[in-house]
Amino acid sequence: MAHRIVSQVIITGARVFGRAFGEAYKQAQATGKHNAGKKGGSAFSGGSGITLDESYKILNVKPPGGGAELSAEHVTERFKKLFDLNDPQKGGSFYLQSKILRARERIEMEVRQTQRKAAQDKELSEGWNPKVYKDR
Repeated sequence: MAHRIVSQVIITGARVFGRAFGEAYKQAQATGKHNAGKKGGSAFSGGSGITLDESYKILNVKPPGGGAELSAEHVTERFKKLFDLNDPQKGGSFYLQSKILRARERIEMEVRQTQRKAAQDKELSEGWNPKVYKDR
C-alpha cells in the first residue's frame, strides 16, 4: 500500500513539474520574441542590452552620417570624462557609470563590425590573392 502512495506522489509531482517547465519555456520564448522586436528586429543585442541610438545619446556623440565618420578618439574622450564624473567615490552613480560603459562597448562593437565589413568588401572587390609558399 505504501509503495502505491509513493508512486502516485512521484507521478503527480512529475506531471506538475513537467507542466510548470513547459509553461516557463513558452513564456521565455514569448519574452525573447518580444525583446527581439523591441530592439530593432534582431535577437542579438550585442550583450549590452542598449541600442546604438541610446549609446550615441548617452555619450553625447553624433552618429556617423552623410560621409562623416565616427572618431574612436572622440568616443574614448567622452567616455573617460563621463566615467570619471560619475565615479561613486566622488559622489557619482554606479548605475550611470555602467550605462556609460555599455554605451561605449556598443559603439565599439558597431565600429568593429563596420571595419570588418569594409575589409571584407575590399577583399571581394580586389579578389582573393593567397600567399603561396613553395618548398625549395
